[in-house]
Amino acid sequence: MSGTDIAKHPVHLGHGATASVEPAFTGGPDWYQGYTARHAADGTEGRLVSMFSFAASWDMWEMHPNGSEVVLCTAGALTLHQEAADGSQRTVVLRPGEYAINEPGTWHTADVTGSATAVFITAGWGTQHRPRVSSG
Repeated sequence: MSGTDIAKHPVHLGHGATASVEPAFTGGPDWYQGYTARHAADGTEGRLVSMFSFAASWDMWEMHPNGSEVVLCTAGALTLHQEAADGSQRTVVLRPGEYAINEPGTWHTADVTGSATAVFITAGWGTQHRPRVSSG
């Protein structure tokens, strides 16, 4: 028997210290809607554990209003940009083995040069997105 590939099948951490394997990740809104429906009983206490590899900077900002998110770099490097609810901004460079925390309500995006891989532990209930406008 072999293990489960987290890049293909994220993990849900729920009430009662449970962990469940999620269906194959598609990245589309239908997958996320299905995730929310499957784990509605966990509400804001549920956590999605996922891993993504990036070959380019993100084209959007993301914000999780109901809980913190841990971003753990496992390969390459990424520059995480955070914008707090009070308007303050912070930039954190993550290399393998380093992590940052996106506090609840913190908008965040990332720049990637080359490629990078990160594990995310996300309180995803109510996640919001907005386009990233280039300054150039």
